[in-house]
Amino acid sequence: MAQVHVERHDRVAVLTVDDAARRNALSLDLCRDLAAAVTALEADPEVGALVVTGTGRAFSAGADLSELGDSRREGLLAIYEGFLSLARTALPTVAAVNGAAVGAGMNLALACDLRLAARSARFDTRFLDLGIHPGGGHTWMFRRIAGQQAVTAAVLFGEVLDGAEAERVGLVWRCVDDDELLPTAVELAGRAASAPPELSRRTKRTIRDMAGIATHDEAVERELEVQLWSMDQPEFAERLAALQRRISSS
Repeated sequence: MAQVHVERHDRVAVLTVDDAARRNALSLDLCRDLAAAVTALEADPEVGALVVTGTGRAFSAGADLSELGDSRREGLLAIYEGFLSLARTALPTVAAVNGAAVGAGMNLALACDLRLAARSARFDTRFLDLGIHPGGGHTWMFRRIAGQQAVTAAVLFGEVLDGAEAERVGLVWRCVDDDELLPTAVELAGRAASAPPELSRRTKRTIRDMAGIATHDEAVERELEVQLWSMDQPEFAERLAALQRRISSS
């Protein structure tokens, strides 16, 4: 049975990882399903953004290391592929963290562009407690999002963050009541999905590229090229004309 379910909300696709009996642990099958779902949605012109969440009381309890097989390296890479498919996609992504996100389950949230947390969410790296080094780019993603002190407190010193604390340290954009989590995530994703698709993708790429740009002058040049491109697109002319009509009629 498929362990990732897809539900459409206009131009937003909600991917729900569904293995509640194992608290949505990242098994090889689940990660294959997740990567396949992301690939299929990327090819769908009617999809403009993705939301990822979990079923039951957990977001994801982490990697299922019992399935690695003879080559632990290849097994780990196959598990990573689930969340790496989200890290690589050009579509805007939102993680709606509905419960515990543990170890590699945190990677599933970290791989997304934006994270929302339910009040019942828990972010627990747990790698050192299990006697294993963090993997899948965990410390790099975490540090890039929330800074060195937050990742050190969580990974090295074992701090477990609830939704409100995750918001305070900048790990998540917002902490909301549990019943508001998915509607809020879909609403946010819908804003990105409403933009012209190629413009949205290029803007996401620019935001990521800015991490490697050192000066304001470089940033101006980087954005100028894409801004000029956007002004030549028919969507810009259409939206500008619509704005001018609204202004003239008000």
